[in-house]
Amino acid sequence: MVSETSTETRETPRGARASRRVQISALATYVPPKLLTNADLEKLVETSNEWILQRTGIRERHIVEPGVATSDLAKEAALKAIGQAGLTPDDIEFIVVGTTTPDMIFPSTACLLQNKIGASRAWGFDLGGACSGFLYSLTVASQLVGCGSHEHALAVGADVMSSIIDYTDRATCVLFGDGAGAVVLSPAADPELSIIDFHHEVDGSGGPALCMPAGGSLRPASQETIDQRLHYVKQDGQAVFKFAVRKTEEAARRLLERNGLQAKDIDLFVSHQANRRIIMSAAERLGLEERQFIINIERFGNTTAGTIPLALNDAVQTGRLKKGDLVLLASVGAGFTVGAVLLRWAY
Repeated sequence: MVSETSTETRETPRGARASRRVQISALATYVPPKLLTNADLEKLVETSNEWILQRTGIRERHIVEPGVATSDLAKEAALKAIGQAGLTPDDIEFIVVGTTTPDMIFPSTACLLQNKIGASRAWGFDLGGACSGFLYSLTVASQLVGCGSHEHALAVGADVMSSIIDYTDRATCVLFGDGAGAVVLSPAADPELSIIDFHHEVDGSGGPALCMPAGGSLRPASQETIDQRLHYVKQDGQAVFKFAVRKTEEAARRLLERNGLQAKDIDLFVSHQANRRIIMSAAERLGLEERQFIINIERFGNTTAGTIPLALNDAVQTGRLKKGDLVLLASVGAGFTVGAVLLRWAY
C-alpha cells in the first residue's frame, strides 16, 4: 500500500490551509574536512577507482573524525544559514532535523542542535525520512510558517553515514559520505518567489530493500546482532535502483502536470544524489537537458539527507541557481520514501 500526501493546487494545500506563501530565506551546508577517496577504499576492500566510478559516479566522500556527531555537522550548517538570513538563533521558533543517524536514540538531534546553536525559543523534533529526510523536513517546516503559527523555521538534513557503514562490504561502503545542509523558512517577501507545491509518498513494502536491521526495539543490540554485523546498512541494490528511477520520475512529473508545467520550464532539477546513473536515467525520462540538472555526487557520495542542500549550494555558488529560477527537487529513500518539492528561488 502506498500512502500519499500532497498539495491539491498551488493555492489550496491539503491539510493545514496555508495563509501565506513561504520562501527559503537562506541555505548553508557543511562537510567534515577529512576525505575518503576511491584510492583509500581500494586499500580496504576488493574494489577499484574504475569500478566505483562506473557504477556510482563517486570519486571521493567526506568522513567525520571519531567523536564528531550529526548534531555537530548540523550546527555548522544551521548557524551559517541563520546568519545568512540576517537572523539570530533567537529568531528561530521551530527546528526539524531529517536524519537517519541521530546522535543517539533519545534525546532527539533537534534537541541537541537547539541547545548547541542557542535557539532558546525553538521547539522541534527529528524526522526519519532517510534520503527523503530533507524534503520531508522542508515541507513540514514550510507548513508551520505558512499557516502563520511561526515566523522563522529551520529545516536541516544531516547524516554521519560513516557511523553505520560496514567498510568490509564493498557494495555499500563505496556509496556513502557525511554532510549536512540547513535552510531557513520565512514568510515570502514576494509571493511569486516561494514554495509552490509538494508531493510525498510512502511505500512501506520496500522497507527490507534498504535498512539497518538491528539497534531498534525489534532487534536490540546484543552479542548476536554485533557478530552478524546487523548494525550496518544493508541494501538490495537492484531493487532500490529500479524503484528510485521510476518514482523520481513519477513524483517530479506529477508536480509538473499538476501545476501546468513542462520539463522545459524547469531551470534546475535537483535529485537526491544516490547514484549518477539514477539521476541520469530519471532526467532522461523527464526529457531534461544537461543544463537543467545538477550532479555533484562525485565529490560527496551519498550523504542521505544532506545531498539535496549540498547540490543546491553548489548550484548557487557556481551561478547555476539564481533569484526567480523555477526549481524542482526530488528524492527517494529507504522506507520506501518519495518526495518532490516545486519552488521559485527567492534570492
